[in-house]
Amino acid sequence: MSKNLVFLTKLALYLCLVMGSSLPASASNEILGIRVGDYKDFTRVVLDLNQMVKFRSFSLINPYRIVIDLPSMRWPKINKTVKKGRRVLGYRFGQLTPQSSRLVIDFSVPTVIGRSFVLKAVSGKPHRIVIEAKHFQRQSDSDTKTNGDLAQVGKGITRNTRNILSSPGVNTTISSTRPLIVIDPGHGGRDPGARGISGLQEKQVVLKQALILKKFLIGTGRYRVSLTREKDIFLRLRERVKKAQNQKADLFLSIHADSIKLDKIRGASIYTLSEKASDKEALILAERENKADIIAGMDLDETEDAVARVLIDLRQRLTKNDSVRFAEMLVEEFNGKIRLLSNHRRFAGFAVLKAPEVPSVLVEMGYLSNRKDEMLLKSDNYHRLFASAMVQAIDNYFKRRKELLRP
Repeated sequence: MSKNLVFLTKLALYLCLVMGSSLPASASNEILGIRVGDYKDFTRVVLDLNQMVKFRSFSLINPYRIVIDLPSMRWPKINKTVKKGRRVLGYRFGQLTPQSSRLVIDFSVPTVIGRSFVLKAVSGKPHRIVIEAKHFQRQSDSDTKTNGDLAQVGKGITRNTRNILSSPGVNTTISSTRPLIVIDPGHGGRDPGARGISGLQEKQVVLKQALILKKFLIGTGRYRVSLTREKDIFLRLRERVKKAQNQKADLFLSIHADSIKLDKIRGASIYTLSEKASDKEALILAERENKADIIAGMDLDETEDAVARVLIDLRQRLTKNDSVRFAEMLVEEFNGKIRLLSNHRRFAGFAVLKAPEVPSVLVEMGYLSNRKDEMLLKSDNYHRLFASAMVQAIDNYFKRRKELLRP
């Protein structure tokens, strides 16, 4: 072979490589169409494709939006920014890198991803990716002007949730390797719990908070979440603990709201388990909460032996330390955002915290017997602010735990 022929052969190979590398990695993938449907409490996004591809989706805030990441795609020849629907402000799409594409949909209301699934081509219909974005309403501005604390809450949400739900998520099919958070809204059904000055019931307040916290946690894409109850039903304390144990929870959060005869007392507090109460008020509160099972005709004394075994197991240092560590992280996140009781870190023998292998804390959101606290506990914005602080503490806790377990 002559030198010229060798040179030309090498040049041809080089040009093929250069030209090949400039092409998108998956140029044969094509989006045939984008459809956005506006329903009562969710928005459905459908992508029609010429062939099925892998994708991931996640939600962000400030502004509210969902993001769908795909391989390199050919997009339909329509306007790249399309205005659509009463909650959908618009969407935009295009090539993100030579190997990836992205679709972003902007919303006017808080949004998390509910379901996502794929449909294979059938009966002349193309392959489809379907994503349902669930919405929850913001509180109107006028509602936040009734109290100075509420006015600050509205500002705090934007500031404090920015970093919680804004980090890129992962595929919305939550992996079983992610930490499982079990949220326990206290009381329920025939047991209303504490009552507020205006008649507001603890069982209503804490269920609302638990549902919002669940949305926030799922929105991060980092956790699995389970509630001991999602509606107004009665559960024995042992049932609540057993649910956390059976599901092998990584963290158990029991949410409550208190009431006391001194109507000037207000602020949130965080409890961990101890056989000896931190103070008389903590002891009285634990005794009152532990009587919930008697409402169903089941006295705690009949399970005395089982409780004794649990108390022995609870001496396991790791679980106790983890509970305390998380409680301290909650205090740190609440500081400056959520009003705290003067002696806010407390401990007592709450039956609901007696899962020996599950780090557990009980959070008292505030006092329904105090007018200002009760007003806050009626506020959607306050519930979101409370949830955002809890999510940040949960993030910090699992990050720290991962560091401690690192070899």
